[in-house]
Amino acid sequence: MEKAFQRYRIMSFVTGTTLLILCCTLLLHTVDLKLWKDIKIFVDVVGIGHGVVLYPIYLVMSFQLALKARLHLGYVVLMLGAGFVPGLAFYMEHRMRVKLYPNGFRHA
Repeated sequence: MEKAFQRYRIMSFVTGTTLLILCCTLLLHTVDLKLWKDIKIFVDVVGIGHGVVLYPIYLVMSFQLALKARLHLGYVVLMLGAGFVPGLAFYMEHRMRVKLYPNGFRHA
């Protein structure tokens, strides 16, 4: 289960970071339209990377961890929603670490 948690943890950070980047750039769209036009290709690449590549991998890692750890359905739903709600991926990673490793998680 430790390897499954490590994979989930990595994908949680990567997916959460790309989602925060997307949200920040969308906020930038409302502030400065000229700068938005300059970084639109960056937003497109990050958006496609998040939605088409990273989030599906995150889903697989979440399901794998949920099956190995026999998590309650509520945790699974929150883990899956973490790819849509900015910041939730970081919170869920913390909650999973506390739940699965109450005495602390040590890297191998």
